[in-house]
Amino acid sequence: MAAIFGFGVLCGILFLHGSVGPAKQTYNTAVILQQVQSLSQLVTVKYVMEKVSIQDDPPQNPVRALFWDQTRVILVAHGIVKAGVDLGKLEPGDLKISGKRIRIALPPAQITDCYLDEMETKVIEHNTSLLRDFNKDLEQVARKNALDDIRRSARKTGILKDADERARAQLAALFRQSGFEVDIVSK
Repeated sequence: MAAIFGFGVLCGILFLHGSVGPAKQTYNTAVILQQVQSLSQLVTVKYVMEKVSIQDDPPQNPVRALFWDQTRVILVAHGIVKAGVDLGKLEPGDLKISGKRIRIALPPAQITDCYLDEMETKVIEHNTSLLRDFNKDLEQVARKNALDDIRRSARKTGILKDADERARAQLAALFRQSGFEVDIVSK
């Protein structure tokens, strides 16, 4: 929706600043930059991942270590990781227009959001041994560790590369539809 909105705003600006006839058109780079920045977070990729997290709680004292003490949480975490490009980081020098050619220096892709889908995340097992107090934080630690693992795994599987490629493709398509020849480079 943000891309469609941005495209509409860009088209409106181009039509307002355009001239009639074959005269050379000039574009106000600052205005176009401001309109592109209004898109802010251009989220281009969403990974959905699952991770089994086993969180053991070691015995609380040496005496309990002598007895069978298996306090643990087993969690199947269903995580969602989103990545894209923050267009709010574009600066005036990052957008250059020369005739019908536009050059954009794109900021690097980044993970914009990472969270667990609570409806899909399940605690498979939560054991507390007989001689122990209930550790209320054990499940939260398991969730946090699973989320960190999911974020790391998304990075390893190439979410940032995918986000960068898709952001370039979407921005190039947006500006080509407006009649520009597009050159997108890394910042």
